[in-house]
Amino acid sequence: MTEVQTDHRTEIDLIGTVELPADAYYGVNTVRAAENFQLSSTRLNQFPELIAALAIIKQAAAAANRDVGALDATIAGAIIEASKEIASGQLHEQFILDMIQGGAGTSTNMNANEVIANRALEQMGHSKGDYEVLHPLNHVNMGQSTNDVYPSALKLALHQMTGDLLNSLAVLKESLQSKAKEFNSTVKMGRTQMQIAVPMSLGQEFGAWAVMIERAETGLQRVRFDLLELNLGGTAIGTGINANEGYRERAIEHLREITGLNGIASASNLIAATADTQIFVDLSGALKRAATTMSKIANDLRLLSSGPSGGFGEVNLPARQAGSSIMPGKVNPVIPEAVNQVAFQVAGHDTAITMASEAGQLELNPFEPIMARGLFDSIMTLSNAATMFAEKCIDGITANAELMRDVVEGSAGLATVFSPVVGYKAATALAVEANTTGAKVTDLAVDKGLLSKMQVQQLINDALEI
Repeated sequence: MTEVQTDHRTEIDLIGTVELPADAYYGVNTVRAAENFQLSSTRLNQFPELIAALAIIKQAAAAANRDVGALDATIAGAIIEASKEIASGQLHEQFILDMIQGGAGTSTNMNANEVIANRALEQMGHSKGDYEVLHPLNHVNMGQSTNDVYPSALKLALHQMTGDLLNSLAVLKESLQSKAKEFNSTVKMGRTQMQIAVPMSLGQEFGAWAVMIERAETGLQRVRFDLLELNLGGTAIGTGINANEGYRERAIEHLREITGLNGIASASNLIAATADTQIFVDLSGALKRAATTMSKIANDLRLLSSGPSGGFGEVNLPARQAGSSIMPGKVNPVIPEAVNQVAFQVAGHDTAITMASEAGQLELNPFEPIMARGLFDSIMTLSNAATMFAEKCIDGITANAELMRDVVEGSAGLATVFSPVVGYKAATALAVEANTTGAKVTDLAVDKGLLSKMQVQQLINDALEI
C-alpha cells in the first residue's frame, strides 16, 4: 500500500496539537511563539550572527555531552553536523520569530532546538518530527536552559558584530585623519559658545574629531572583551542543575575550538552571571558614546558648511542629491543629518536597555530579548552610518581656505594671540576697536606700533603650531 504524502504534519505539546507545514524544520513551540508574538517588523533571521551563535553553542553542547558520556555518539554527531550547517548560513529562514518576545528568550531557544533536531533527523534518514529518535529538548537542549544558552549566544553574536562596528569606525577615523593632514596648514578661527575664539587650523579640527572616534573605539574594545565571559553550564539559575559533571568545562573548551576565541571563559559566579545583565548596559553605553561622538561631528560639519552664502561656508560637503522639490539648486547636508538620526535611535535603544536591565528580578532577567533587539539594531545602524559618513561625506570635503583666512585676519579674536606680547589691557582695546569699527586687529596692532607685520605673522603661526 502506497503511503499518502501530506503537506502538513502534526505535533503535540502541553497545550494540545498543532498542524504545521510538513517541510518546516521548526516545530510546535516555534509555532506557538509565532502566534503569540507579532510585535515588530524585526525577526530572528535578520540577525544571522545570533542564529550562528545559537548553532555554535548547540554544537559545543552536543560535543561536551558526548565527551562526558551523556549523549549517544551517533545522535551527538547528527546534532553537530546540523548545527554546523546552520552556523554556516543554512536554514536561517526557519528562524521565524519576532525578536521581541516574552519568556526570557525561551522561544528563540526552542526555535533553534527544533530546527537543529529536525535537520539532524533528516540527516539520519528519519522524518521531521520523529522525536522518539532525536528530541529537541532531551537531546539538542541536553544540559542546557534558555537562561544560559540565550545570553551566551547574545554575547557571542554581539562580540562579532562589535568587531564589525570597530572596523567601520576605523574607516571613519582614517578618513578624518587623512583630512587632518590635508588641511594641516589651512588657517581658520576656532569658536567657543558659537563665538569667535582663537586661531587654529582646519586640520586640527579634523584631527580632534579623529581622536574622539579613537576614544569611542577604546571604550567598545574594553566592553567587547567582557562579552566573552559566559554563563553556559549554569542552566536555569546558575546552579548547573541537570548538567552532567564535566559538561560545563568541555562545552567552553569546544566553544574556544569552534570560534578560535581563546578568551571565552566561564563566569566565576554563574548565579550572578545569570541574573546580571550589566554587560549589555555597558555595551549600550559604549555604543551611545560612539553615536553621540559621530553626531557631534555631524553637527559641526552642518554648521561649518552652512550657507554656503549667509552661513559659515568654511567647508564644502560633497553634493549627494537634490535638496528640495521647490528650490532649484539647493543641496542639503543629508549624510550628516542621517548620522544624527542614527544617534537619536541609539540613544533611544540605550534608554530601553537600561530600563530592561533595571527591571530584572531575582535570579533571572526576562527582558533580554528587547536588549538584544536594541543592541543588534544599534550596532548595525552605527556600522552602516560610520562607513557612509566616511565614504559619502568626509572623503569628499573641500575647504574654502581664502574665506577662512580672511576671517582670521579680520577677527577680534586675534587679540588673544597678541595679548602675551602687548598685554591684556592693550589687547582688549584692540578687540573693542575692531568690533566697533570693523577694522582688522592685525592692522590696528601694526598701525598703533604695538607689533610689526612680521611679529603678527609669527604670533599667528605660533598659535597654530606651524
